[in-house]
Amino acid sequence: MATDPRDDAPATGATELARLAAFASALRWDAVPADVAAKVKVHLLDTLGAALAGTRSQEFALVLGTIEPGGSTGARIWGTDRRAGARDAALVNGVAAHVFELDDTGGCDHSGAVVVPAVLAAAEGRSVSGPELLTAIVVGYEVGRRLLEAAGGYDRHNGDGWHSTGTCGTVGAAAAVARLWQLDAAATAHAITAATSFSSGLWAFIHDGAQTKKVHAGRAAEGGLFAAQLARAGFRGPAQVFDDVWGGFFRSFGHGAGDPSRFTADLGAVYKLSRVSLKPYAACRGTHSAIDAVGDLLAETGRTAEAVDGVEVRVSGLLMGMCGRREVEPLAAAQMSLPLALALRLVHGEPGLSAYAQARRHDPRVAAMLDRITLAVDAGFAPLDEPIVTLRFGDGTQAEKRVPRPTGSVERPMTPAAIDAKFAELAGLALSPEAVAEIAGLVAALPESRDVEPLLACLAGTGPAADPFR
Repeated sequence: MATDPRDDAPATGATELARLAAFASALRWDAVPADVAAKVKVHLLDTLGAALAGTRSQEFALVLGTIEPGGSTGARIWGTDRRAGARDAALVNGVAAHVFELDDTGGCDHSGAVVVPAVLAAAEGRSVSGPELLTAIVVGYEVGRRLLEAAGGYDRHNGDGWHSTGTCGTVGAAAAVARLWQLDAAATAHAITAATSFSSGLWAFIHDGAQTKKVHAGRAAEGGLFAAQLARAGFRGPAQVFDDVWGGFFRSFGHGAGDPSRFTADLGAVYKLSRVSLKPYAACRGTHSAIDAVGDLLAETGRTAEAVDGVEVRVSGLLMGMCGRREVEPLAAAQMSLPLALALRLVHGEPGLSAYAQARRHDPRVAAMLDRITLAVDAGFAPLDEPIVTLRFGDGTQAEKRVPRPTGSVERPMTPAAIDAKFAELAGLALSPEAVAEIAGLVAALPESRDVEPLLACLAGTGPAADPFR
């Protein structure tokens, strides 16, 4: 049996990228495994629900006010009756998808909020079948996650101060649009490499609850679409951007060489979408295991939340820096707070979006519970270790638990009923019940759909809200 001479060659960024781009451009819907094919529909619907709710946010309205109208022929701004140029639509819709922290996680990190807005904007005005759309989304998840893993993984890349949704997500969006437009392998590689120059997103927002995090997904969707447009026009990206060179992606973002072999490890056998989680709670993913631990402990002990006298949480240093603050204002800061998430869980039952409404965040019972929640860094924890939660009860007893993977993960999945209910609730903030049901039906039927235009049309509404959710 002949061997491929490349098998013995050292992995370089350029050669590994060429293989990844070839896979992305050649992938066909009938080659996508059945479980991945089913999962991509779930994540598309989930992203649309998060985005439609997000059109009722202050950030969405502010960003929408900065773009030029697109008349009657541009790409749709979801939840509104407006259109814009494709890149502007990807930007605004990406902001909407990420703004309430309800979009999926575990890809680039927030792949759905990056890939879906870019791909749907790119589909406007052209005949695109359902299988083509879904295949492009699979490619976007694949490429964005593989770049993050090549950059050292979530803890290393984000630990250096970069928000991977903005940095790696831009590249995933570029690959997705390139696949949607059926660019060849060479042009797909140029789209991917060009997108690295539009990568951005800093964790500096964490210190004061700045709104910039909410824009990262939108900018990544916009930048990825722009990179694909350039590649389609014949522009060339920097071929050595993933090699160990001055100005390369890995040196610039992580001060190291990176591991480009991760681009193609188990390529075509292990799909990165399979590891992506849904989010039942309207808070940073870093809070979710602790939220589940509180619920599990109450169920296991037969106690009620009223019996809880105090909560102690042991966390990693990374999680403390990310989610250790206790602010209830502004909303952007509140949704990054682990103590607040637990207080909302104990007072209001579950920290869904409604629990984060301003009046409910300022409930005196929430403030009293916050005073009884303490966090401490455990030096023995690895950066991505989930927290250990201890509940103290009024009778002096206590119970302790760590949830290794939270609700919404592959190991602890949301039920189909919970997924449907989440979509209906969120999309219902922007659209009629009839439109919400129609979108769900159209997404379910995408594998047999010859044209996605009916789905795009259903995403229009009358927003933004005059009184946004805060």
